[in-house]
Amino acid sequence: QLQLVESGGGLVQPGGSLRLSCAASGFTSAFTLDDLAIVWFRQAPGKERTGVSCHSSVGNSTHYINAAKGRFTISRDNPKNTVYLQMNSLKPEDTAVYYCAAVPSRGRRCPVYSGMNYWGKGTLVTVSS
Repeated sequence: QLQLVESGGGLVQPGGSLRLSCAASGFTSAFTLDDLAIVWFRQAPGKERTGVSCHSSVGNSTHYINAAKGRFTISRDNPKNTVYLQMNSLKPEDTAVYYCAAVPSRGRRCPVYSGMNYWGKGTLVTVSS
């Protein structure tokens, strides 16, 4: 069973940076990180969970919501089975619990923001002075 564990959240001042990690485990020789689209979601207090960024090995494609473009970068390290979300120029409105999720890509490029099969438990990001 695939497991996803997020880390890297914390308290940061506006304008600061954080790098979130999503470590995946439970792969087999027939099922690897390359087979998955990995998506970062976030849920701010009192709001619905929304997709933030997607990465698929298909075409090495990525996608960002408008609020993340130019500030966030998603990347993956397949040998380490880890996906990262580098977040720069953070704003108070980025405060949320950030989740990573995964779904078999089945040849799909990003964006893929629905039908996630696997979820992590989340890591809290607080942007405040």
